[in-house]
Amino acid sequence: MSLRSQVRQVVLQLLYQDDLNPEVAPTAVAQFLRKSLNRKVAAMDFALSLLDGVREHREELDQVLSGKADNWSVERMAVVDRNILRLGAYEILYTKTPGRVVINEAIELAKQFGAQQSPAFVNGILDRLLREHQ
Repeated sequence: MSLRSQVRQVVLQLLYQDDLNPEVAPTAVAQFLRKSLNRKVAAMDFALSLLDGVREHREELDQVLSGKADNWSVERMAVVDRNILRLGAYEILYTKTPGRVVINEAIELAKQFGAQQSPAFVNGILDRLLREHQ
């Protein structure tokens, strides 16, 4: 697994935690990042940029995702799926990571952490977002 894939996996775990327990102390988040990423500075910087970006733009990301998911509100989505989608949407909209790389990474996260239908669900929504964003 590439370092960036590992970072996305750690960020997904933190976003999941944010969703279920938003009052986690920042020191606990920093400690989790240090331990999970073996104190690799570049990995920690990338992780913090993704985590902070999704947190900062969460409301906007949720609106965008709701508009791309036919008959689904973000609140109705499985917690894992919606956080994979938030992460993917953030990368598509706010980073220079190629869209197809973002989608492939999101699908891999969905395969690993989501339900059986999660990869197709994530792929469909992020693909629609990418096509409209380009």
